[in-house]
Amino acid sequence: MKLMIRAVLLASVFFLAATQADSGRNPDNIARDQYRHPIETLDFFAISEDMTVVEISPGGGWYTEVLADRIKGTLYAAHANPETKSSYFRRSLTNYKKMLAANPARYNNVEMHVFEANAQLLTTANNTADAVLTFRNVHNWMGSNNDAAAFGLFFKALKPGGVLGVVEHRAKPGTDRDTMIKSGYVTQGYVIEIAQRAGFVLEASSEINANPLDTTKHPKGVWTLPPNLALGDVDREQYLAIGESDRMTLRFRKPAQ
Repeated sequence: MKLMIRAVLLASVFFLAATQADSGRNPDNIARDQYRHPIETLDFFAISEDMTVVEISPGGGWYTEVLADRIKGTLYAAHANPETKSSYFRRSLTNYKKMLAANPARYNNVEMHVFEANAQLLTTANNTADAVLTFRNVHNWMGSNNDAAAFGLFFKALKPGGVLGVVEHRAKPGTDRDTMIKSGYVTQGYVIEIAQRAGFVLEASSEINANPLDTTKHPKGVWTLPPNLALGDVDREQYLAIGESDRMTLRFRKPAQ
């Protein structure tokens, strides 16, 4: 038992040192690995270097940094529609493109595409992706009643046998839809339900990104916790001590036939 514990600790130290030595990643992003566990999460999703992967709504590129190094195939960055009227999404898209342009060698396998839930639009061709990945987005689509349509688009984009990986803030079982939308926390059962309705099969779930300190009951929903800290300095240390949200991690499969 002692030898096993020592081996685990040594492996953890090695992983941390290797991650921190990766000078290509933003140090602020590396600091969040303790909550997001990117290597373990991508291992769970069975992402291998030869895959073609669609990253849905990559935002500022936190996972893009990791994925671009991990895969040798194409990484489709399904970002905001350039024609969007939302200043937030336009700014996010501009900053993401600047990130790619600042390090073309690192991101030479990234290909820009468009995902817009409201328009039910995903510009990657049908039946071409080995994996579709989405990180903490489902609650946003629920707010516009496009969650089911989004999962339908993912199903079309994937090759038969392809993987859908989902990470989402996790609500307590029995939480009603309105509360899920307002709080940003979604029940695991609901995510499984909409994925299955789209045609996916749940292959496995993981507690890699679980946080037992998170009660999910906060004044400003999930945005009360870091990194947002929506209450500012009010109870700041309390929420920092909790850390980022409790999250489900689910691997689905598009049937091979």
